Amino acid sequence: MNANWLNYVTAFGSIATPVIVLILTAIGWRYRVRLERKIELENKLRENRIGVYNQILEPFIILLTSDEAWKSDPKNRNRDKYQCATQIMLSLEYRKTGFQLSLLGSDSVIRAYNDLMQYFFQGNFSTPATSGDVRSWMSLLGQFLLEIRKSMGNEGTNLDNWEMLEWFVNDARTYRNPKTEMESKRPRLD
Repeated sequence: MNANWLNYVTAFGSIATPVIVLILTAIGWRYRVRLERKIELENKLRENRIGVYNQILEPFIILLTSDEAWKSDPKNRNRDKYQCATQIMLSLEYRKTGFQLSLLGSDSVIRAYNDLMQYFFQGNFSTPATSGDVRSWMSLLGQFLLEIRKSMGNEGTNLDNWEMLEWFVNDARTYRNPKTEMESKRPRLD
């Protein structure tokens, strides 16, 4: 009886092994196809995202360009950069790009963009901006740039929103830590 039982187990193992291998191969193949499709889709989306991000950032780039650099370009000599940036942001094309962003962007990019735009929608721009206003919108812009960076494959970045601005805003550190910067510029009395 033990010999018959051993024969049944051996026969079952002989039949079950190729079936299990076939099932595991099918599962592995399906997983690989899904992963390759996801990677291919991400690569296509990345190309589209770059274009959308560039268009969305254009008015902010204009606003943060120094007056000297803006006027040094012959096509900008008689144009006000603030008016130009505002016209871009109010244009139908910019709105269309905003819709593209809402469809292509990651959740965190869209949230950061929403925060930035809500700041501008709620703002009172009939009066000159205070340093607190500038600090707020620079912080929001830096967060938006940071989220774009993360969505483009740098999820593990150690940079913060202010470090995203330091390379092109010469007084970003002043706005980041207004008290620290002010204290360091005070003359010492000792």
